[in-house]
Amino acid sequence: MGNLYSEYLSPSKVPEHYNYTKETPVTETPSRQVASVLIIILCCAIVLENLLVLIAVARNSKFHSAMYLFLGNLAASDLLAGVAFIANTLLSGPFTLRLTPVQWFAREGSAFITLSASVFSLLAIAIERQVAIAKVKLYGSDKSCRMLLLIAASWLISMVLGGLPILGWNCLGHLEACSTVLPLYAKPYVLCVVTIFSVILSAIVALYIRIYCVVRSSQADVAGQQTLALLKTVTIVLGVFIVCWLPAFSILLLDYACPVRACPILYKAHYFFAFATLNSLLNPVIYTWRSRDLRREVLRPLQCWRRAAGGQGRRDGTPGHRLLPLRSSSSLERGTHMPTSPTFLEGNTMV
Repeated sequence: MGNLYSEYLSPSKVPEHYNYTKETPVTETPSRQVASVLIIILCCAIVLENLLVLIAVARNSKFHSAMYLFLGNLAASDLLAGVAFIANTLLSGPFTLRLTPVQWFAREGSAFITLSASVFSLLAIAIERQVAIAKVKLYGSDKSCRMLLLIAASWLISMVLGGLPILGWNCLGHLEACSTVLPLYAKPYVLCVVTIFSVILSAIVALYIRIYCVVRSSQADVAGQQTLALLKTVTIVLGVFIVCWLPAFSILLLDYACPVRACPILYKAHYFFAFATLNSLLNPVIYTWRSRDLRREVLRPLQCWRRAAGGQGRRDGTPGHRLLPLRSSSSLERGTHMPTSPTFLEGNTMV
């Protein structure tokens, strides 16, 4: 065992495994450079998008309910997934062969942990939606504790799942058992990950089918537009999740089944994983953009920018923006004026 872990710091192990599984050495071709730039741009968008969601959820106490806390956890995992994939991309190519095994495991493991946490967050949101639709009071007076425990459990499972290779479930010293896509990972580990993710996908599909059945059994006058919106959201969620992840799952299953150097398409696996990261980009759109309140909160920084632009416009002698407070319906009934959220006036026209 000691000899195994001593190999983690050997600079010759990564080139040895790549030379065994790859037909050609890892080089930085023009197409790969373009792909790397596009992936980094995509990941920067993932980080920015999910950061805005996190700020919105943390800043407004209205979003401290179960659904929005799970949503914040999803945004956090997707944000870290974007950061991990930026690091993964920058440390790929010819730089890969200069990594020690422990550095390689850290590079790949961080991506596995964050993407696993994102998937588990999707599962938690699906469970929460099922509970909300069924109107089951799952969370009692200690609901915050239970939600935090569920979130912590999802991260713990993700870290264990992503950390198994560095703990010993790898193919160091057993080249014949190595994955082609991830040359230091053992093929049984790859199959295990794919199986777990497939089970989670099946659970999410089953939960949303259950939600669909409950909604369809509801009275039309009760469900109304909310029913249609929910059904549309469910369709988008299932479609995007399957479209984004199915190619990556398929390439990993093919990796497990193919002998070494027998399937050239495995050498293009990074494109499939890059496509899978689109799920982290689209999750905030799917889960939050359909919420009007959260959408307004996420766009508030843009309103601040408009305020700054309006102030500059007034200094330049051009019409600017003026913020006027809105009154809630309850304050109108009481005849009081309680400011809530601002709206913009462009000159004399309300927008």
